[in-house]
Amino acid sequence: MNLTERLLDIANIGAEWVLWLLLSLSVVSIAIIAERLVFYLRVKTDVSSMRKKLLSYLGQERIDEAMKHFSTDRTMEAKVLVAGLEGYSMGPTSVGELMAGTLATEKVAYERNLGFLATVGSNTPFLGLFGTVLGIINAFAAMDLTGGTQVDDRIMGAIAEALVATGVGLLVAIPAVVAFNFYRVRVKGSVANAENLAHTLVAHLSSEGRSPSENASKDAA
Repeated sequence: MNLTERLLDIANIGAEWVLWLLLSLSVVSIAIIAERLVFYLRVKTDVSSMRKKLLSYLGQERIDEAMKHFSTDRTMEAKVLVAGLEGYSMGPTSVGELMAGTLATEKVAYERNLGFLATVGSNTPFLGLFGTVLGIINAFAAMDLTGGTQVDDRIMGAIAEALVATGVGLLVAIPAVVAFNFYRVRVKGSVANAENLAHTLVAHLSSEGRSPSENASKDAA
Protein backbone atom coordinates (compact mmCIF):
# COMPACT_ATOMS: atom_id res chain seq x y z
CA MET A 1 0.00 0.00 0.00
CA ASN A 2 1.53 3.32 -1.06
CA LEU A 3 1.38 6.60 0.84
CA THR A 4 -1.57 7.95 -1.14
CA GLU A 5 -3.68 4.90 -0.30
CA ARG A 6 -2.78 5.18 3.37
CA LEU A 7 -3.82 8.83 3.42
CA LEU A 8 -7.07 7.96 1.65
CA ASP A 9 -7.82 5.38 4.33
CA ILE A 10 -7.37 8.07 6.97
CA ALA A 11 -9.56 10.49 5.00
CA ASN A 12 -12.30 7.89 4.76
CA ILE A 13 -12.85 8.27 8.49
CA GLY A 14 -15.04 11.19 7.51
CA ALA A 15 -15.56 14.78 8.67
CA GLU A 16 -17.78 14.09 11.67
CA TRP A 17 -14.87 14.45 14.09
CA VAL A 18 -14.16 17.87 12.54
CA LEU A 19 -17.73 18.92 13.28
CA TRP A 20 -17.38 17.82 16.90
CA LEU A 21 -14.12 19.74 17.18
CA LEU A 22 -15.75 22.85 15.75
CA LEU A 23 -18.65 22.47 18.16
CA SER A 24 -16.24 22.21 21.10
CA LEU A 25 -14.36 25.31 19.98
CA SER A 26 -17.66 27.12 19.61
CA VAL A 27 -18.69 26.31 23.19
CA VAL A 28 -15.36 27.48 24.60
CA SER A 29 -15.43 30.60 22.43
CA ILE A 30 -18.93 31.56 23.58
CA ALA A 31 -17.94 31.01 27.21
CA ILE A 32 -14.93 33.32 26.80
CA ILE A 33 -17.01 35.96 25.01
CA ALA A 34 -19.53 35.96 27.86
CA GLU A 35 -16.86 36.02 30.58
CA ARG A 36 -14.98 38.90 28.95
CA LEU A 37 -18.21 40.85 28.46
CA VAL A 38 -19.05 40.59 32.16
CA PHE A 39 -15.48 41.55 33.05
CA TYR A 40 -15.42 44.66 30.86
CA LEU A 41 -18.82 45.78 32.14
CA ARG A 42 -17.54 45.51 35.71
CA VAL A 43 -14.44 47.62 35.02
CA LYS A 44 -16.21 50.32 33.05
CA THR A 45 -15.44 53.76 34.46
CA ASP A 46 -15.89 57.47 33.80
CA VAL A 47 -12.35 58.65 33.18
CA SER A 48 -13.39 62.31 32.92
CA SER A 49 -14.80 62.30 36.45
CA MET A 50 -11.75 60.39 37.67
CA ARG A 51 -9.40 62.96 36.18
CA LYS A 52 -11.32 65.86 37.72
CA LYS A 53 -11.20 64.15 41.09
CA LEU A 54 -7.47 63.55 40.71
CA LEU A 55 -6.79 67.19 39.86
CA SER A 56 -8.82 68.25 42.86
CA TYR A 57 -6.78 66.07 45.20
CA LEU A 58 -3.50 67.13 43.62
CA GLY A 59 -4.38 70.80 43.81
CA GLN A 60 -4.89 70.47 47.56
CA GLU A 61 -1.93 68.11 48.04
CA ARG A 62 -4.27 65.50 49.54
CA ILE A 63 -2.27 62.54 48.28
CA ASP A 64 -3.21 60.08 51.04
CA GLU A 65 -6.90 60.81 50.54
CA ALA A 66 -6.49 60.37 46.80
CA MET A 67 -4.87 56.96 47.29
CA LYS A 68 -7.63 55.91 49.67
CA HIS A 69 -10.30 57.06 47.26
CA PHE A 70 -8.91 55.40 44.13
CA SER A 71 -7.89 52.20 45.94
CA THR A 72 -11.56 51.20 46.15
CA ASP A 73 -11.76 51.20 42.35
CA ARG A 74 -10.59 47.95 40.71
CA THR A 75 -10.30 49.29 37.16
CA MET A 76 -7.07 49.48 35.18
CA GLU A 77 -7.16 53.28 35.30
CA ALA A 78 -7.46 53.38 39.07
CA LYS A 79 -4.77 50.78 39.70
CA VAL A 80 -2.31 52.64 37.49
CA LEU A 81 -3.15 55.85 39.29
CA VAL A 82 -2.71 54.32 42.73
CA ALA A 83 0.70 52.97 41.73
CA GLY A 84 1.74 56.49 40.80
CA LEU A 85 0.33 58.04 43.96
CA GLU A 86 2.16 55.50 46.10
CA GLY A 87 5.45 56.72 44.64
CA TYR A 88 4.43 60.39 44.63
CA SER A 89 7.36 61.49 46.80
CA MET A 90 9.87 59.86 44.43
CA GLY A 91 9.43 62.40 41.66
CA PRO A 92 7.95 62.35 38.14
CA THR A 93 10.42 59.94 36.54
CA SER A 94 9.95 57.22 39.14
CA VAL A 95 6.20 57.77 39.23
CA GLY A 96 6.05 57.37 35.46
CA GLU A 97 7.98 54.09 35.63
CA LEU A 98 5.75 52.73 38.40
CA MET A 99 2.61 53.50 36.45
CA ALA A 100 4.05 52.06 33.24
CA GLY A 101 4.81 48.78 35.01
CA THR A 102 1.34 48.57 36.51
CA LEU A 103 -0.22 49.40 33.15
CA ALA A 104 1.66 46.55 31.48
CA THR A 105 0.47 44.11 34.13
CA GLU A 106 -3.14 45.25 33.93
CA LYS A 107 -3.11 45.12 30.14
CA VAL A 108 -2.24 41.42 30.30
CA ALA A 109 -5.22 40.84 32.61
CA TYR A 110 -7.55 42.77 30.31
CA GLU A 111 -6.39 40.82 27.25
CA ARG A 112 -6.75 37.41 28.88
CA ASN A 113 -8.15 34.79 26.46
CA LEU A 114 -8.43 37.27 23.59
CA GLY A 115 -5.66 35.37 21.85
CA PHE A 116 -7.86 32.27 21.88
CA LEU A 117 -10.69 34.18 20.21
CA ALA A 118 -8.27 35.44 17.56
CA THR A 119 -7.01 31.92 16.94
CA VAL A 120 -10.52 30.51 16.65
CA GLY A 121 -11.63 33.32 14.38
CA SER A 122 -8.70 32.93 12.00
CA ASN A 123 -8.43 29.13 11.88
CA THR A 124 -11.90 27.59 12.16
CA PRO A 125 -12.78 28.47 8.53
CA PHE A 126 -9.75 26.45 7.45
CA LEU A 127 -10.77 23.64 9.80
CA GLY A 128 -14.23 23.68 8.26
CA LEU A 129 -12.66 23.62 4.80
CA PHE A 130 -10.60 20.63 5.86
CA GLY A 131 -13.81 18.87 6.88
CA THR A 132 -15.26 19.75 3.48
CA VAL A 133 -12.30 18.18 1.73
CA LEU A 134 -12.73 15.01 3.77
CA GLY A 135 -16.41 14.92 2.91
CA ILE A 136 -15.70 15.31 -0.80
CA ILE A 137 -13.11 12.52 -0.65
CA ASN A 138 -15.73 10.27 0.95
CA ALA A 139 -18.22 11.20 -1.75
CA PHE A 140 -15.78 10.25 -4.50
CA ALA A 141 -14.94 7.03 -2.65
CA ALA A 142 -18.65 6.17 -2.49
CA MET A 143 -19.06 6.93 -6.19
CA ASP A 144 -16.13 4.65 -6.93
CA LEU A 145 -17.81 1.81 -5.06
CA THR A 146 -20.97 2.24 -7.12
CA GLY A 147 -19.03 2.44 -10.33
CA GLY A 148 -19.94 6.12 -10.73
CA THR A 149 -23.28 5.15 -12.33
CA GLN A 150 -25.66 6.08 -9.52
CA VAL A 151 -25.96 8.49 -6.63
CA ASP A 152 -27.09 6.81 -3.44
CA ASP A 153 -27.75 8.05 0.10
CA ARG A 154 -24.15 7.50 1.10
CA ILE A 155 -22.87 9.83 -1.59
CA MET A 156 -25.45 12.51 -0.82
CA GLY A 157 -24.66 12.21 2.88
CA ALA A 158 -20.96 12.70 2.26
CA ILE A 159 -21.62 15.79 0.12
CA ALA A 160 -23.98 17.24 2.73
CA GLU A 161 -21.42 16.57 5.45
CA ALA A 162 -18.82 18.39 3.41
CA LEU A 163 -20.98 21.49 3.01
CA VAL A 164 -22.01 21.50 6.67
CA ALA A 165 -18.38 21.53 7.78
CA THR A 166 -17.67 24.70 5.83
CA GLY A 167 -20.79 26.40 7.16
CA VAL A 168 -20.06 25.45 10.76
CA GLY A 169 -16.47 26.66 10.43
CA LEU A 170 -17.68 30.09 9.35
CA LEU A 171 -20.39 30.12 12.00
CA VAL A 172 -17.83 29.53 14.73
CA ALA A 173 -15.35 32.04 13.31
CA ILE A 174 -17.61 35.06 12.83
CA PRO A 175 -18.65 35.63 16.49
CA ALA A 176 -15.07 35.06 17.64
CA VAL A 177 -13.69 37.64 15.19
CA VAL A 178 -16.37 40.20 16.04
CA ALA A 179 -15.85 39.75 19.78
CA PHE A 180 -12.06 39.89 19.47
CA ASN A 181 -12.14 43.15 17.52
CA PHE A 182 -14.70 44.71 19.87
CA TYR A 183 -12.82 43.71 23.01
CA ARG A 184 -9.48 44.78 21.56
CA VAL A 185 -10.89 48.28 21.02
CA ARG A 186 -12.20 48.18 24.59
CA VAL A 187 -8.74 47.33 25.94
CA LYS A 188 -7.10 50.05 23.86
CA GLY A 189 -9.60 52.53 25.29
CA SER A 190 -8.76 51.55 28.86
CA VAL A 191 -5.04 51.77 28.14
CA ALA A 192 -5.48 55.23 26.63
CA ASN A 193 -7.48 56.36 29.66
CA ALA A 194 -4.85 55.03 32.05
CA GLU A 195 -2.08 56.76 30.11
CA ASN A 196 -4.07 59.99 30.20
CA LEU A 197 -4.29 59.84 33.99
CA ALA A 198 -0.63 58.88 34.23
CA HIS A 199 0.42 61.86 32.13
CA THR A 200 -1.77 64.10 34.29
CA LEU A 201 -0.02 62.99 37.46
CA VAL A 202 3.47 63.19 35.96
CA ALA A 203 2.72 66.63 34.52
CA HIS A 204 1.59 67.83 37.92
CA LEU A 205 4.80 66.63 39.54
CA SER A 206 6.93 68.11 36.78
CA SER A 207 5.18 71.47 36.99
CA GLU A 208 6.06 71.70 40.68
CA GLY A 209 9.73 71.43 39.81
CA ARG A 210 10.57 69.67 43.06
CA SER A 211 13.17 66.97 43.59
CA PRO A 212 12.17 63.69 45.24
CA SER A 213 13.74 64.75 48.53
CA GLU A 214 11.84 68.03 48.50
CA ASN A 215 8.63 66.16 47.79
CA ALA A 216 9.23 63.89 50.74
CA SER A 217 9.99 66.82 53.02
CA LYS A 218 6.86 68.68 52.00
CA ASP A 219 4.68 65.60 52.44
CA ALA A 220 6.16 64.98 55.88
CA ALA A 221 5.44 68.57 56.86
